[in-house]
Amino acid sequence: MTSAVDSNPTMSYERTQTARTVDSGFKWLTKLFGFGIGITLLAIALQVARDALPAIQKFGVINFVTGTSWNPVEDIYGAWTQIYGTLVTSFIALLLAVPIGLGVAIILSEDFLPLKIQKPLVFMVELLAAIPSVVYGLWGIFVLAPFLQGPMTWIHQTFGWIPLFSTPPTGRGIYIASIILAVMILPIIASISRDSLVGVNPSLRQAAYGLGATRWETLIQVIIPTAISGIIGGVMLALGRAMGETMAVTMLIGNANRPSPSIFAQGSTISALLANQFAEASGLQVASLMYAALILFILTLLVNILAEYIVSKVEIKKL
Repeated sequence: MTSAVDSNPTMSYERTQTARTVDSGFKWLTKLFGFGIGITLLAIALQVARDALPAIQKFGVINFVTGTSWNPVEDIYGAWTQIYGTLVTSFIALLLAVPIGLGVAIILSEDFLPLKIQKPLVFMVELLAAIPSVVYGLWGIFVLAPFLQGPMTWIHQTFGWIPLFSTPPTGRGIYIASIILAVMILPIIASISRDSLVGVNPSLRQAAYGLGATRWETLIQVIIPTAISGIIGGVMLALGRAMGETMAVTMLIGNANRPSPSIFAQGSTISALLANQFAEASGLQVASLMYAALILFILTLLVNILAEYIVSKVEIKKL
């Protein structure tokens, strides 16, 4: 029995020299783009570090990171308040957004809802990511803050003896900025988690059903553990977004240069500090702002390294 290739001598799978040249060129082009991204990132880091060098030389690392005074008049700068505010708001935002985002991803990836309802909901969740941050800030000022003023005041009056709620809420503060951040990163977590859940091999689900597992047992013990690396990646990507968010946080956090254990107190973040002061800064203040930006750059880099480490560990365990 002869094959189609044998019966038709004009058909050939041998690749031409032109095709090989095109493939080789495409390979080197993609490498060039990849190296270009790395070089661009390194160039940004070096430029920020060079502009921050005067502040680094004057204040060092410990004094700048632990200092709480930001005084342009006397040229005394410390970024602990902003670092603290960045970490706290991002942590609270994740605490609120991760369970909600994962729940939304489960609802939109499983057949809990009719398809004609599920598809519009998927589109609406993804549409949340396209809303400008300044719109979130305005919504927080005029809608969310007045709505939460009563409940937050009750919490302060009832549990004010706890340092976490010791400051009277004023409509601006760490708590309202954290809630807005949670809303902003929710579509990132939900969308990436949903894609990870949908991408799980259907044969795993059928095998679990075949072994007698219920729907929820299959979801909790098979589907989510299989998709966990993608879910973690989405959470870490959302954390990076929360740490770097500027306008909405600047409008809502209060921009107070003093750290406080209370989430009702006003505070500041590195991004908010840059947005408020960079336009009018000069001299050592510019270098100090660039130093703060460098610290934010390093924090974001550490988040991404942690994400890669966690994902790699999860993949190894799955194997």
